[in-house]
Amino acid sequence: MNPTTIQIIGAALFGIAVLHTFSTKYFEHLAHTSTRHAGIWHLLGEVEVVFGFWAMVMMIWMFSLEGKETATHYLDSRNFTEPMFVFAVMVVAGSKPILDLAAMLVRLIARFIPVHDSLATYFVLLSLVPLMGSFITEPAAMTLAALMLRDRYFGKERSVKFKYATLGVLFVNISIGGVLTPYAAPPVLMVAGVWGWDIGHMLSAFGRSAALAVLVNATLVTLLFANELKQGSHEAPAKRRRAPPAMIIVHLLFLVGVVVFAHHPTVFMALFLFFMGYATAYPQHQDPLILREGLLVAFFLAGLVVLGGQQQWWLQPLLTGMDANTVYFGSIALTAITDNAAITYLASLVQGLSDEFKHALVAGAVTGGGLTIIANAPNPAGMSILKSRFEDSAVHPLGLLVSALPPTIVAILAFRLL
Repeated sequence: MNPTTIQIIGAALFGIAVLHTFSTKYFEHLAHTSTRHAGIWHLLGEVEVVFGFWAMVMMIWMFSLEGKETATHYLDSRNFTEPMFVFAVMVVAGSKPILDLAAMLVRLIARFIPVHDSLATYFVLLSLVPLMGSFITEPAAMTLAALMLRDRYFGKERSVKFKYATLGVLFVNISIGGVLTPYAAPPVLMVAGVWGWDIGHMLSAFGRSAALAVLVNATLVTLLFANELKQGSHEAPAKRRRAPPAMIIVHLLFLVGVVVFAHHPTVFMALFLFFMGYATAYPQHQDPLILREGLLVAFFLAGLVVLGGQQQWWLQPLLTGMDANTVYFGSIALTAITDNAAITYLASLVQGLSDEFKHALVAGAVTGGGLTIIANAPNPAGMSILKSRFEDSAVHPLGLLVSALPPTIVAILAFRLL
């Protein structure tokens, strides 16, 4: 490895950004205790701002050391389709008509589960909704599950232990629940076309293990907090007026259009702009759109794209130096501190990898996708929606890591033993 100066700076800033994500709760605490500079502390405490902030620092270095032409060419060479898509699909999936439809489906399915209604609904939100992510994409599934969990189960009466355990299972299940198809999970999307993986291959190679792990994780956390779920069931939100069926159908068509054209930003952003106009035309059937949350998540992912582009010099040799068994656990560890889509993308550039190596790499990448906020692209979306229900409106990264370890171990057992 012979890294350039800017690559070394990029790697150092990437490491600082990772440490910063583990320190956001400290900055949020400063924002509440040091009112003189509360604004800047709150900004640095926004986990979605972290990678965008340090990406800006890196670009300042690049402008200074290599000039305007090199710096702008580097930015122009980055692919920002994923941040744009996550923003669009978050806002559309989080609209009231789509949430009304999702809530109806969740309640319908929960009725067939012979347990207390509160337990059944909670189980469905942590199991079937993540598996739906294989078809409506992981960011959309994360948005729907997080919004419904927030409104029904993340009230002040809930224990901190319950909230962290739920967050850990949600992140892990979303990450592994999107591998039933080749287009819904970012790390799979990066390699499916290059390696020729279709839906049949995904179902046979990953489907059974992923579905079993999702169901086991959801069952265990539901049983663990069964008493707390029953006790808080009387505080479920009151029924509200649903959007008309025609409104739901139109919104669903917008969501399908955005998902179908996920690889074509010109198309899905045009659809999104039409959606914004349509939603504005019927305010009586809308709740406020989650534009702020979506923009913050897009900013986070865009920062990850910019910083991540300077990590190939050390990450790719590290991956290719592992055998098929080592790469599974290696990709789990690397996913926690980088991004699972970045790992699989770098592997897709390498020729001559065995099928065993490919499967182990992707399985490890999705297995570790719930350990940190940066591990999987939908995680910032869930964090943005749910963090207001935690102390100081911040989720402690170590708390997320600890709570995600048990469901991650279940995923490891499922992928390695089945």
